[in-house]
Amino acid sequence: MQIPYELALGWRYTRAGRATRRNGFISFISGVSMLGIALGVAALIIVLSVMNGFQKEVRDRMLSVVSHIEIFAPQGAALADPALTLAEAKANPNVVGAAPFVAAQALLARGEDMKGALVRGIDPALEGSVTDLAATNEKTLNLLVPGEFRVVLGGELARALGVRAGDVVTLIAPGGQVTPAGVVPRLKQMTVAGTFDSGHYEYDSALVLLHHEDAQRIFRLEGPTGVRLKLKDLHQAREVAQQLAGSLSGQLLIRDWTQQNRTWFAAVQLEKRMMFIILTLIVAVAAFNLVSTLVMTVTDKRADIAILRTLGASPKSIMGIFVVQGAMVGIIGTAVGLLLGLGIAFNIDVIVPAIEKALNASFLPKDIYLISKMPSEPQSSDIMPIGIISLVLAFVATLYPSWRASRVNPAEALRYE
Repeated sequence: MQIPYELALGWRYTRAGRATRRNGFISFISGVSMLGIALGVAALIIVLSVMNGFQKEVRDRMLSVVSHIEIFAPQGAALADPALTLAEAKANPNVVGAAPFVAAQALLARGEDMKGALVRGIDPALEGSVTDLAATNEKTLNLLVPGEFRVVLGGELARALGVRAGDVVTLIAPGGQVTPAGVVPRLKQMTVAGTFDSGHYEYDSALVLLHHEDAQRIFRLEGPTGVRLKLKDLHQAREVAQQLAGSLSGQLLIRDWTQQNRTWFAAVQLEKRMMFIILTLIVAVAAFNLVSTLVMTVTDKRADIAILRTLGASPKSIMGIFVVQGAMVGIIGTAVGLLLGLGIAFNIDVIVPAIEKALNASFLPKDIYLISKMPSEPQSSDIMPIGIISLVLAFVATLYPSWRASRVNPAEALRYE
């Protein structure tokens, strides 16, 4: 099959040699445009992959501690009928696990050290059905026996207080008891049964787990304050929450996992969109460098264009030659950028630690970024638009110079040749 001469000439101009100083400069500008497109595409893929990985990593670690849906009574009161609420929640076909809980805030003290804590009373026998953390720390949570007032602390919280298994800490509950001497805070000494590490700094530094019956006694509740649920598909949490709102009895509040950290997820999505726009501008600048490249090429090839016109080439064919030249630069640059970006994105877990070791630095302090490793998750929904946008920008950049080439007058071009 014969290759159209427009394609052959366009490809020949793309890889033109450096016979003259002018051709060498044009070839250099063309290479810079190609390199700019490649680096812009690679940067887009790497940044969006890291942001996707960061979001997934934080979400998974958060969901190891937080249930998919929480059902609770208003104002932190105890549920009127916990057994009925559990039964009605389990009746939904999307629910695969349910467990009661008590949620409260308190202070945890050890000597002169005092830390604010999120107290969660759980049923160790059922907690494994709603969170991965309970399933991976089953032996430790089984030490929470009602009446013995034992607690399991987040690893960061335990380190901040300087305690370990077997030590005694003091839990200070809000709302003291009235005595003739005034209001005295409720204090309860608790034995540390163990610690857990979820990988999510916010919970590791503040969460305290104890048996829900002990929590009810300390906070003077008649029963659990809510029920936690695990679903077949975590992405259907919002829809299932709406279904439960219509099927549950009593005045109850329902919150799914997307609402518990709504601000954080919204911020990540906004940052991802802004980074996409900013880095796309880099690709656009590199793509529109093709305009100057092709303008110089057209000026340099005026005699060639005139000869082709006198041999019968149509203006459309002349335009097609230079469109092919610019498009080939865009295609090669985009392909190289895709390969480079995907290569780094899939191996970032090896590349970043090597750079950190070489520079003796930590790019992700876990007390600031919640996680300490650089995650990456390339997604086709990001990569395909990047490639398409890069190719479209390169193609659009070729239109005006190619149109100018098609308008070259053969007589004018050959007058001084």
